[in-house]
Amino acid sequence: MARRLKAVADGPLPTVTDLTRMIRGWERGDHYPSERYRLLYARALNTTEAHLFNLDERPSVPVPALPLERLAPDADLYERITRTLQDPRRVDLSTVEWLATCLAEHRKVEDTIGSRPLLGVVRQQLGIVVELAQSARGPIADTVVDLAAQYAQFIAWMSLDIDDQAAALAWYDRAHDWALETGDVNMATTTLSMKAHQAWSAGNARRTVRLAEAARWHDGRVTPGVRGMATQMAARGHALAGEARPARTLLDEAEALIRQAAEHADDEPAWMYFYDETWFHLQRGMTELYLSNWPKTIDLLTPGLASLPESYKRDRAWYGSCLAKAHAQAGDAETALRVSLPIVADAIILNRHAHKELIDVAALLTQHTSRQAAALRDALTDASRTDS
Repeated sequence: MARRLKAVADGPLPTVTDLTRMIRGWERGDHYPSERYRLLYARALNTTEAHLFNLDERPSVPVPALPLERLAPDADLYERITRTLQDPRRVDLSTVEWLATCLAEHRKVEDTIGSRPLLGVVRQQLGIVVELAQSARGPIADTVVDLAAQYAQFIAWMSLDIDDQAAALAWYDRAHDWALETGDVNMATTTLSMKAHQAWSAGNARRTVRLAEAARWHDGRVTPGVRGMATQMAARGHALAGEARPARTLLDEAEALIRQAAEHADDEPAWMYFYDETWFHLQRGMTELYLSNWPKTIDLLTPGLASLPESYKRDRAWYGSCLAKAHAQAGDAETALRVSLPIVADAIILNRHAHKELIDVAALLTQHTSRQAAALRDALTDASRTDS
């Protein structure tokens, strides 16, 4: 980061060593970058100062000072990382493991603050990982390439979350290529499942099913959780097409795989941290919503939402919007509004799909001439003005 700041500076800066000390202090939260350095950070990360440092008062935290204190390397590891960045040929396992830990923590942070504040910094980290992969030799080379695949898959997910469809597809393809290069069948299968998810989010049922079925062509080395993800994606594709029987048959198969995965959770890859029975029941509830089974949707989503951690704001917004829609479709306008109002702000800021779903809920309430329709429309309008 110090080298990047010097590269974009208009005038002289301290030495790389001194800049590195300053950056460590900023990231620990000991002090805050001055206006000059905030501008340089924004240039280096190709974004705006206001967006990067939370100057527009969005309910997130500044990227350079994300509260990830447990990630701070000790003195020895810090020196290792510094030497590696100066000479990528010296990459060692400790540095790679630290980068993997960073990625794991960023995944969890993204559940709370959404994709937009993180995308730039994760792209920068991937650039470092790719540079290390090009220089790595021996047994560690595949480890670094595998980490690059994980970073690419995460960037693809975040790109899709902000509706950058082309970038999402490109990054999923890149992650898939790297996974094939290292023989990581779990990642190769996951990227196909996530491309199926992208097709589902675009309303393409046929492509969703085909990609999900391709993800299920494993050779026995794929973990139950990863297989379960692919199976439930195929179920969602059939539900989108209105094909109830194959959808529910596949959901039963996926549920058995999830239980099997839960028995050996440590064997699942790191990016499957969220995939448990609570998450699956929420997925099943969402599938029943697409099959127009409102009572079953409500029965599944209500306890599933209650079990989600409060910090999972994006997911709570999405599944909450699905639950609100089920209540609206069932003619329960009062409950639909009660479920919708607490998630309006998070839906607008963190989850465009949830925002669209709440707009649909308001339209449904209007069709039913419910007095709650105006209250939800007003809440959406007020929150949109605040966000803008």
